[in-house]
Amino acid sequence: MFESLSDRLSGILDKLTRRGALSEADVSEALREVRRALIEADVALPVVKSFTDKVRTRAVGQEVLKSVTPGQQVVKIVHDQLVEMLGGAGEPIDLNAAAPFAIMMVGLQGSGKTTSTAKIALRLTRNERRKVLMASLDTRRPAAQEQLKVLGEQTGIDTLPIVAGQTPVQIASRAMTAARLGGYDIVMLDTAGRTHIDEPLMVEMAEIKAATNPHEILLVADSLTGQDAVNLATSFDERVGITGIVLTRMDGDGRGGAALSMRAVTGKPVKLVGTGEKADALEEFHPARIADRILGMGDIVSLVEKAARELDQEKAAKMAARMQKGNFDLEDLAEQLRQMEKLGGMSGIMGMMPGVGKIKKQLDAANIDDRVIKRQVAIIQSMTPQERRKPDILKASRKKRIATGSGVDVADVNKLLKMHRQMADMMKQMGKGKGLLGKMMGGMGLPGGGMPNIDPKELERMAESGQLPGQLPGGLPGQMPGQMPGLPGGLGGLGGLGGLGGLGGPKLPGGLGGLPGLGRGKKK
Repeated sequence: MFESLSDRLSGILDKLTRRGALSEADVSEALREVRRALIEADVALPVVKSFTDKVRTRAVGQEVLKSVTPGQQVVKIVHDQLVEMLGGAGEPIDLNAAAPFAIMMVGLQGSGKTTSTAKIALRLTRNERRKVLMASLDTRRPAAQEQLKVLGEQTGIDTLPIVAGQTPVQIASRAMTAARLGGYDIVMLDTAGRTHIDEPLMVEMAEIKAATNPHEILLVADSLTGQDAVNLATSFDERVGITGIVLTRMDGDGRGGAALSMRAVTGKPVKLVGTGEKADALEEFHPARIADRILGMGDIVSLVEKAARELDQEKAAKMAARMQKGNFDLEDLAEQLRQMEKLGGMSGIMGMMPGVGKIKKQLDAANIDDRVIKRQVAIIQSMTPQERRKPDILKASRKKRIATGSGVDVADVNKLLKMHRQMADMMKQMGKGKGLLGKMMGGMGLPGGGMPNIDPKELERMAESGQLPGQLPGGLPGQMPGQMPGLPGGLGGLGGLGGLGGLGGPKLPGGLGGLPGLGRGKKK
């Protein structure tokens, strides 16, 4: 969502960091560009003015203009002000209340209330170990109650039985009674919406609030609606009194102005953001991490958290033990590919890496295609168990059978096998603890240290010249941009996936971790 704004701000701030000294005129010129970029991103005008004024006040001080690295100081000030504008410290859903308590979902029709209700219920069940009951109070929209019931069945969350003819207030009261009798901790109340704000809607919301005394009232707003979402939040807060905001479709191509303006204009925190259609595509809103992404600093913390949540730690430990012994067959490769898919594919992982924004054009030119991973898994699945364990037995006739079974060419099978040989050789070296590969074993949960750190200044110089570090055997993206720590569990083990070569496509310019062959290939 913030891609366009990130490109603009990164370009503006890069000009400042390249200069040895800054004058007040330099800062003012840069802030004019920042102001224009924020307005184009649909950020509310009062928020833009406040932001640039605060940055200017701090940036033209003696500690910046006279400092050794004035450009870097300005970047830090812009980052700090972005975090402040987005709300400072993130505020999750408040669960400190006597059970059972209600969480009331409000918003306009089509904003994603029902889907968000199910996502939050699933999150509270999985992460917080709470027993949740969902209840649909939408008696106006056809099949609204049935929709929530289906979502409950898909996620394994209980829903209040549907009783025809009841009013929203009656349904809400029945839900609270059922929660007390059934031993539930939380009741999710999915209220009705309208295509626009009107008096009957607000009266209904007020009546439901009076009947259930909800602990949280969350406004669900579509982030693609821009400033209308901010106006919506203000109206609901004045009439109902919201405690937080859930922004949906943050994975869309909107300009991001709603997310940036929401806290500053309404004073209410953005608590959660929807990042996709899947039931688990919901994330807590962390202002500092969003600011990092906007300024191209990556989001390693979120990547590590996602890895800890998505990856099977037991499988990762077993794989690490095998790699330590130098064992790495095609089953192991397929498991790493599946783990990579869980993390959003190569494009998803790269999007969270620090410094990648600086080589965005090179990445675009490489035309990364995550479907390559699916094709490679399909090739391995077309092999017999013996062939996966002993790829050396794969001769011409077997390769032809595998290619036919997986819908690819024999050349693609050969590329996969070549990639596996390179990675297997690398694993043997890692098991012996040789050189840089031995140092990287810590990132894979193996003895021998952690990921090597990189000097940020050296990284910036290399990024600008298009020569990023990471030319390791098999294209291992061991030295990614930034101070990348050893990753927990099996995530470090994904390092070897830099060699996802094959299946068409050029190497990335500058050898970004040596990631060969993730492109779609040249058109014939």
